[in-house]
Amino acid sequence: MPRFLHVAKLALFATAAGAAAQEQLAPPAALRPSAPGKSFTAPPAIPPAPGEELKIDVPQEGDAVGPVYALDELLTLAAQNNPTLRQAQLHISADLAKAQQAGLYPNPVFTYQAEQIGVDSETDTDTPGEFHGGVLEQRFVTAGKLRLSREKYLRRAHVSEHLATAQQFRVCNDVRLHFYRALAAGETLAVRRELLKSAEDAAVTSQEAYNMGQARRPEVRRANITLQRARLDLLSAENAQRESFRALTSLVGVTLAEGRVKGSLTPEREPASFDAELGRLLANSPEVAAARAKLAVDRMTVQRERVEWTPDIVARGGAGYNFESGETVAVAGVALEVPIYDRNQGTIRQAQADYARQQQEVRRIEFQLQNRLATAYQQYLTALQHAHEYERVILPESKAAYAELLESYKRDRVDWSDVLMAQHDYFDAKLTQVENLLEARTHEVLIAGYLLHDGLMAAEDATPPGHIDATPRPR
Repeated sequence: MPRFLHVAKLALFATAAGAAAQEQLAPPAALRPSAPGKSFTAPPAIPPAPGEELKIDVPQEGDAVGPVYALDELLTLAAQNNPTLRQAQLHISADLAKAQQAGLYPNPVFTYQAEQIGVDSETDTDTPGEFHGGVLEQRFVTAGKLRLSREKYLRRAHVSEHLATAQQFRVCNDVRLHFYRALAAGETLAVRRELLKSAEDAAVTSQEAYNMGQARRPEVRRANITLQRARLDLLSAENAQRESFRALTSLVGVTLAEGRVKGSLTPEREPASFDAELGRLLANSPEVAAARAKLAVDRMTVQRERVEWTPDIVARGGAGYNFESGETVAVAGVALEVPIYDRNQGTIRQAQADYARQQQEVRRIEFQLQNRLATAYQQYLTALQHAHEYERVILPESKAAYAELLESYKRDRVDWSDVLMAQHDYFDAKLTQVENLLEARTHEVLIAGYLLHDGLMAAEDATPPGHIDATPRPR
């Protein structure tokens, strides 16, 4: 090969290699949008409100504002119509009727008696009988049995009076508890409506911030979630308000037109120490009074059973005609049970056991009340402390923070989202305060009302299980 051809090949190879090296070192072309600033991703849409098909239990448009009820009005209606109060009165009447029956003297027994029918006489070989006549028999009760029986049932009626008082406290306390629950439900509903407006405002603000590039899509979605939860909370509050009013109506005992209640959740009673409340409870509780009255009944029952074996005197007498001798005759007799084997010793022991059991029952009720009061007092005190501090510090501070941020927003110093957050915190504090006040009111009613509630529980009878209840004749 000629020398100049070899040089030309080397020159061409070197030129191609240099071009390839320049292509590797050159940066790739940057991707550019075809129309910068004209592409926009829409923010997530605000979710629609819950459908009408879910609003089943909603009053009609014209029934939205119903009558307004006060606590005293509802208490009066409950006193007149609650069936358990009538039951309690009937228990007293029944015990008074038993006392009347137990003290009645036994009726005399009249017997027509014919003896030795067909006996022979001197003038007649087949007489109508040796004796035909009427006999009157009377039992004379001894040892004051009737007086003791009557006294026993009168004491039972006294127990029923204490139980009726307890039932009155149950009904009145329950009406008060449900009245304050209905009141709290109304106040909660009002705050929930304000929270919904705040959530709607926050959702719109988030959409606008996204449109201006100041918020991301996840933040808009979180605002939508908050809004939908606020809508559901409002529905729950509406349902709770209707439920509380209907429960209140059931305690009153009559059907009332759906409406609202007026009053105050703020506790009115001055708080006292636990020892003072316990002393008042044990001294005045209708449950303790009823238990002690039952103890008196059992003491009287022991006395009554101790005289039961004392025999009554049964006297009988009458007149008739003796057909055998042909003359008018009389009949007389006295019967007396001889208590050799049965001196009522088993029933006396049973009555003594009942008396001893009732002594322990009094102690049990006192300790049970102390236990219940400990729980109620602790919850009352905690709720009262929280309500007081919310009223004194937390609510005013939350309101002031909201007002100051609102003022700063007007001067373009803070964003609107900060104002909304402060507004939400303020309403949330108001919700918590409603719960605190309701808790304090609830336990205030229970402590003042001797821890009695459940006004639809059947009225108790004076006779607990295990007591002697003689039948068919009470004794």
